Amino acid sequence: MPDLYLQLSDDPFDGPAEIPALSEDEALEVLAEGEFVGSKLIPWGSNYSFAVAILDAAGREQLAIYKPRDGENPLYDFPHGTLYLREVAAYRLSRLLRWNIVPPTVVREGPMGIGSLQLYKAPVEREDECDPRDFWSRREIEVERLVLFDHVANNADRKLSHCLLDAAGMVWGIDHGLCFNADTKLRTVLWQFVGGPVHEALVADLASLRCREPELRIELEELLEQREINALLRRIDMFITDPIYPVLNPHRNIPYGWW
Repeated sequence: MPDLYLQLSDDPFDGPAEIPALSEDEALEVLAEGEFVGSKLIPWGSNYSFAVAILDAAGREQLAIYKPRDGENPLYDFPHGTLYLREVAAYRLSRLLRWNIVPPTVVREGPMGIGSLQLYKAPVEREDECDPRDFWSRREIEVERLVLFDHVANNADRKLSHCLLDAAGMVWGIDHGLCFNADTKLRTVLWQFVGGPVHEALVADLASLRCREPELRIELEELLEQREINALLRRIDMFITDPIYPVLNPHRNIPYGWW
């Protein structure tokens, strides 16, 4: 997937504008209430996605990714018209875990109807590593947090292009429309932890969330089916009880078009 800095100008000589940093609360407010002032179709991916500019309270443009429900292609294994809700559910799960690995995301009425709207995170170009796999194959907790998130959220589509490292060195995961299926669907390119123990700090985070089941259900009940929430809780219980990453099948657990 090409680098996406999302300059919405038609002038090819325009560089990406300096985007002011927002706190999480500020980002959620802009996403929920900001005015759409620009939009371009992102010309890759199986579903319609748009790079959009929205105005914050100070009149500055913020960049976001808008995925309308009506742009989703039907799938045999996910209920039609639910992928945008799963994007929001992934953000809420990340926030509940206090992991901060999914950019702020809301349900929002946009130019193409109801959909998800996610704050854009610009990836940094790492001069010290020509191949991004050099970073994402590391066995560090910042990467492991994303790996465990995918196991718990049952992510069926963790490609390398869905893994971002920003200029501040923060790890982000994007494109979570194929998560939270009640059936096992995990497909990922991040295999370095297979069969190994889960970091004890991450297990403690799962245990803390498990003690807040009512809060989790309230956060997710408008986005997911009850059976999907129940399956999520079972996966959390599995890692708390036996904190070992499962052995994966290379023929079944790698996403199509994995790069």
